[in-house]
Amino acid sequence: MLGNIGLPGFILIFVTALIVFGPSKLPEIGKSAGMALKEFKNATKDMMNDDGEKK
Repeated sequence: MLGNIGLPGFILIFVTALIVFGPSKLPEIGKSAGMALKEFKNATKDMMNDDGEKK
Protein backbone atom coordinates (compact mmCIF):
# COMPACT_ATOMS: atom_id res chain seq x y z
CA MET A 1 0.00 0.00 0.00
CA LEU A 2 2.67 2.52 0.97
CA GLY A 3 4.89 1.36 -1.87
CA ASN A 4 2.74 3.20 -4.37
CA ILE A 5 3.26 6.65 -2.80
CA GLY A 6 6.69 7.42 -4.21
CA LEU A 7 9.06 10.25 -3.37
CA PRO A 8 6.88 13.16 -4.58
CA GLY A 9 3.93 11.90 -2.55
CA PHE A 10 6.09 11.47 0.53
CA ILE A 11 7.44 14.99 0.18
CA LEU A 12 3.90 16.36 -0.20
CA ILE A 13 2.76 14.53 2.95
CA PHE A 14 5.81 15.76 4.89
CA VAL A 15 5.32 19.40 3.83
CA THR A 16 1.60 19.23 4.67
CA ALA A 17 2.37 17.80 8.11
CA LEU A 18 5.00 20.49 8.63
CA ILE A 19 2.48 23.22 7.81
CA VAL A 20 -0.30 21.73 9.95
CA PHE A 21 1.68 20.75 13.04
CA GLY A 22 4.67 23.05 12.87
CA PRO A 23 8.34 22.12 13.10
CA SER A 24 8.39 21.95 16.91
CA LYS A 25 5.63 19.30 17.13
CA LEU A 26 6.88 16.89 14.45
CA PRO A 27 9.54 15.19 16.63
CA GLU A 28 6.97 14.64 19.38
CA ILE A 29 4.49 13.17 16.91
CA GLY A 30 7.16 10.89 15.45
CA LYS A 31 8.20 9.69 18.89
CA SER A 32 4.59 8.99 19.86
CA ALA A 33 3.95 7.10 16.63
CA GLY A 34 7.09 5.03 17.13
CA MET A 35 6.13 4.14 20.68
CA ALA A 36 2.62 3.16 19.54
CA LEU A 37 4.01 0.89 16.82
CA LYS A 38 6.41 -0.69 19.32
CA GLU A 39 3.56 -1.40 21.75
CA PHE A 40 1.44 -2.86 18.94
CA LYS A 41 4.31 -5.08 17.83
CA ASN A 42 4.88 -6.32 21.39
CA ALA A 43 1.16 -6.99 21.89
CA THR A 44 0.85 -8.99 18.67
CA LYS A 45 4.03 -10.89 19.51
CA ASP A 46 2.62 -11.78 22.92
CA MET A 47 -0.66 -12.90 21.35
CA MET A 48 1.19 -15.13 18.90
CA ASN A 49 3.23 -16.65 21.73
CA ASP A 50 0.06 -17.27 23.75
CA ASP A 51 -1.59 -19.03 20.80
CA GLY A 52 1.46 -21.24 20.33
CA GLU A 53 1.47 -22.35 23.97
CA LYS A 54 -2.23 -23.27 24.05
CA LYS A 55 -2.01 -25.76 21.17
